[in-house]
Amino acid sequence: MSHPDFHPWLKPWTPFLRWLPETRKTWKADFIAGLTGAVVVLPQGVAFAVIAGMPPEYGLYAGMVPAIIAAFFGSSRLLVSGPTTAASIVLFSSLSAFAEPGSAQYVTLALTLTFMVGVIELVLGLARAGTLVNFISHSVVVGFTAGAAVWIAAKQIKNFFGIDIPRDADLVEVFQLTVAGLPHVNPYITAVGAATLISGVLVKKLWPKLPFLLVAMVVGSLVSLLLNRMYGFDVTGIVTVGALPDTLPPLSAPDLSLATIKELAPAALAVTLFALTEAVSIGRSLAQRTGQRIDGNQEFIGQGLSNLAGSFFSGYVATGSFNRSGINYSAGAKTPLAAIFAGLLLMMIVVMVAPLAAYLPKAAMGGLLFLVAYGLIDFKEIKHILHASRPETAIMATTFFSALFLELEFAIFLGVMLSLLLYLNRTSRPQVLLRVPDPVTRKFTTNPYLPQCPQFGIVRIDGSLYFGAVNHVEEQLAKVSALLPGQTKTMVVCQGINHVDVSGVDVLTRLAEERRKAGGDLYLYDVKPQVMDLLRKSGALKAIGEDHVFDSKTGALAAIVPNLDLNICAACPHSVFGECTGNKQSTSSRGGQPEAG
Repeated sequence: MSHPDFHPWLKPWTPFLRWLPETRKTWKADFIAGLTGAVVVLPQGVAFAVIAGMPPEYGLYAGMVPAIIAAFFGSSRLLVSGPTTAASIVLFSSLSAFAEPGSAQYVTLALTLTFMVGVIELVLGLARAGTLVNFISHSVVVGFTAGAAVWIAAKQIKNFFGIDIPRDADLVEVFQLTVAGLPHVNPYITAVGAATLISGVLVKKLWPKLPFLLVAMVVGSLVSLLLNRMYGFDVTGIVTVGALPDTLPPLSAPDLSLATIKELAPAALAVTLFALTEAVSIGRSLAQRTGQRIDGNQEFIGQGLSNLAGSFFSGYVATGSFNRSGINYSAGAKTPLAAIFAGLLLMMIVVMVAPLAAYLPKAAMGGLLFLVAYGLIDFKEIKHILHASRPETAIMATTFFSALFLELEFAIFLGVMLSLLLYLNRTSRPQVLLRVPDPVTRKFTTNPYLPQCPQFGIVRIDGSLYFGAVNHVEEQLAKVSALLPGQTKTMVVCQGINHVDVSGVDVLTRLAEERRKAGGDLYLYDVKPQVMDLLRKSGALKAIGEDHVFDSKTGALAAIVPNLDLNICAACPHSVFGECTGNKQSTSSRGGQPEAG
């Protein structure tokens, strides 16, 4: 088969043709990285399924087929897809209101949601909408994941301490019931959770190359076995997760009835937004370390196909996993074959070790999830945002507290809306700066203390002239006119204008008309090709005058300054422009009247 570059319509479906030939040399490194990832995902997959309200085995299934499909059709060479904490907690928040977590109905809804997310991702990718994730502020992601981390920890308090807290309790109720339940803490269950937590922290700190979650899970299970052997289950009350099915991911079927789709549509959109943001941001982060370029549209397609396939192979929503991708990179992966190996090897490992889950206590899962929750909070980035920007701090804080006290999907939407508002606020207020030449350097500057020409002003607009910005630009130009009413001739420096829409064209046309009515004129300098093209197509260039558009600043001043009112120039004490001096000398030789001010 020929290279996909020769067939543009095949390109979205054959990205693997770019890296498959390299695997002859890299397969050993990819195999080792895949094996490492498959081992590490065992405790993570079970933990994430618990967070999502799914049976534990579904967390492992979500790391099998979806990971393989995403590797084949995604853009990143190092990104590994699978279940993640954020996706899991959003799924739980979205579905727990419709069905009892862990029930057959709940699983069906999760599969349906996964199918819907896959469809949306695929459509966005094919529609070349990969840039959408750029509008989701990094502060939203930081705030949401921190809020999700608090929720994860709160939901595991009952398993860690062995106290009774209803599954649907909100954060305030969890806090109240925890305080009320402290006298009834089960010391045996707490000992297992604490042993898991402490061993995980020590391993991560002292032996960072070891899979600390896996080691912590084993330690917690051993402590549980020891306590049950010494005191008996009737005394300890240590409950285990139970044996997992030792089978490959079974075929499944989402519920595609119109009523179910309508019911899950808001949640599907929220999960899609966050899943894509997570996948693309992780892919870009890894790409910066390796020099690879990420195609956001292709990543959308890969994630979409991954979730579509996952919904028919018992996998719930999968996206780029930061932990698995980081481990993949650290283990020396070279191509997406490593992620494919990870998915295949995970199938083999599950078949062999699934029965051992019967020895995994829920208290140990609580300890593991405390570790996961702590790792989600990016304290360094939170500190950076707090010091760097008040608007970004407000977005992060709003998203964080919304995640704590409102629905998680609403927190995502609110964060995205605030990000868009911040972006629109920035772009709708382009800078409008008065420019004047420095008499020493002869370079144009915004120094307010330098003299202005009484007839001719230069204004620089830094930002796009689109419908949201035209009102601000007109207000600023009106202030300039009020400040310097005699400057009827204006030259707009267009170097900072990258985009103009019809509203922006109208502003320039009106400005030209206003200047001419006042006896002056409008000139444009350094207009970018895309802006010039729209000016020409809209007829604005004819209204402004093609001879009023300049590519050279020297040429512009040489053409404009000699046309100024000589009487006003004669009374001007300054030679604002370099052309003024020469023109005054020239005028003096003709009768003593200067030509420019």
